[in-house]
This record gives sequence, structure tokens and C-alpha cells, in this order.
Amino acid sequence: MKRLIAAITLLGLAACASAPTRYGPAANASEMGYREQRLEQERYRVSFRGNPDLKGPQVEDMALRHAAELTIQNGYQWFNVVSRYTDLADGSYSPTGPTIGIGGSSGSFGSGIGVGVGFNFGGNSRQYEATLEILMGRGAKPADPSTYDAQQVLNRPM
Repeated sequence: MKRLIAAITLLGLAACASAPTRYGPAANASEMGYREQRLEQERYRVSFRGNPDLKGPQVEDMALRHAAELTIQNGYQWFNVVSRYTDLADGSYSPTGPTIGIGGSSGSFGSGIGVGVGFNFGGNSRQYEATLEILMGRGAKPADPSTYDAQQVLNRPM
């Protein structure tokens, strides 16, 4: 019985584990990583999806990093974030802790009440995705707070 409980516990913990987010291109639209789409000569849509180990602001930072990489690769110096959107892309969250359930029924053969007690090995499978639309430029960086120096973004530690 103790081995069975230990095996169930290990399986529960293994199911909760996910690979940490890596920085790189996404294999497809539902995988973690970055994607880009050229909209015009100087305009791109950049997105980054992380695993549950990253929160919304961290996912936004990864999208900004890829925007900076694209800016440098295309021979520009700065980029302006025209629009940004960060949302819960997929998953759910359930807290760890005890659970109690109470139920009752009645019918032609009588009535009854029941109480159930359990423990939830919660989990977090939420994945955030940040999408930026950027406009690239050269020369003096505009004073707009939505404009970033691409090289300075790349120089920040990840």
C-alpha cells in the first residue's frame, strides 16, 4: 500500500513538471518560443509564448528581445512598439491543499449524506503569450517611451 501511494505521488509530481522555457524559435503556433511576421518593409508582428515557468512580464521581455534582434538584423537601430498584447494563451491553475466535498441525495429508498476529504497536488499549466507590433527606424531614437534602442535591449541580461 505504501508503494502504491508513493508511485501515485511521483506520477502526480511528474505530471506537473514541464520543461523550462528556452529562448528560440517556436516549432508551431502552440509551442513555446518566438515567431515573427513581416507586415511591411519596416513593420513586424513579433510574439513569444512561454511555458508555465514564465509570468506575463517575463514573456513580454522575451518578445522585446526578439524585436531587438530583428531590428539589428534588418539594419535598423531602434524600434517603436506600436501595439502590445499579453494574454493567457493556454492552461489552468489549481492550488495545492486539502479539499472537502459534501453531498446528499434522497429518493424512494431513503436519503443520505456523504463527506469526502482529499488532497489536491495543484498545478500550473498557464502559458502566457506576448504579441508586439513594431516599427523599425534609424538615426536618432524618438523620445517616445514606447521606442527602444535595439542594442540596449540586447545588452540586458536575460
